[in-house]
Amino acid sequence: MKKKIVSIVVFALAAAFASFALFGCGGGSAASSGASADASASAASASASGGSIDKLVVGFDAEYPPYGYVGDDGEYTGVDLDLAAEVCKRNGWEFEAEPIDWDAKDSLIQAGTITCIWNGFTVTEERKAVYDFSDPYMYNAQVLVVRADSDISSLDDLAGKHVMTQTDSAGLDALTDESLADVVKTFAGGAPETLGDYNNIMMQLESGAVDAVVCDLSIAARQMAAKSGVFKQVETLSDEEYAVGFKKGDTDLANAVNATLKEMTDDGTVEKILKAYEDPAVSMENWLIS
Repeated sequence: MKKKIVSIVVFALAAAFASFALFGCGGGSAASSGASADASASAASASASGGSIDKLVVGFDAEYPPYGYVGDDGEYTGVDLDLAAEVCKRNGWEFEAEPIDWDAKDSLIQAGTITCIWNGFTVTEERKAVYDFSDPYMYNAQVLVVRADSDISSLDDLAGKHVMTQTDSAGLDALTDESLADVVKTFAGGAPETLGDYNNIMMQLESGAVDAVVCDLSIAARQMAAKSGVFKQVETLSDEEYAVGFKKGDTDLANAVNATLKEMTDDGTVEKILKAYEDPAVSMENWLIS
């Protein structure tokens, strides 16, 4: 599938980001790492039934706007949750949003505590060995972000600098890729530093505790739009795609989600959902299903 590569255009969206304080990534910590007993049973039945389920328990990072986060009303919301809810409605499944500790996602999917991971989940070769994925639906990238007054303009300027990303994230994967080994060993400490959520990570960058952050395109776009003149993006490290991750063997369920997302794309529902968030990173330009 051809990737649609777009540059980040920073919009004046201050009003749209009033609840900006929550951040996340295709990784991050959330409020809870467990689900109820009946959620476990429902997710397990999905695996056993090859796609015939009653409930879709969606594991997500509750600190990753606009894909999944806590809204002003205290309820879970986000692009991915809206997409998942509509998929459930069309298939006659009950929808349950289950916030998880991102570090525990592999064990939760294997245990059947959640049916899928649907929250800016990057497809990688390593993850393909553990998960069955839906078709990729959204373009993303890992980008380097620094403070606006920084003299850092590329990876080559990071020697002796403190560079941070999220634990067990696509950003960490990008930084630990063999192609960047010579650059990364020049970082302060000889390696990237990590924290569990991007809310904390971006505060570390703003305060000067670290010099640079590697994060998702959507995080960079949202951060720069909400805090104009505080941060700047200086380089793209890697291009990637988001998909829904299911336990290995749940191919029929993945196919059912694929078919419904295609239907939602064709009838304009996806575009309506994306437009509701007014976010430069989640637009039909970056949508991959056609």
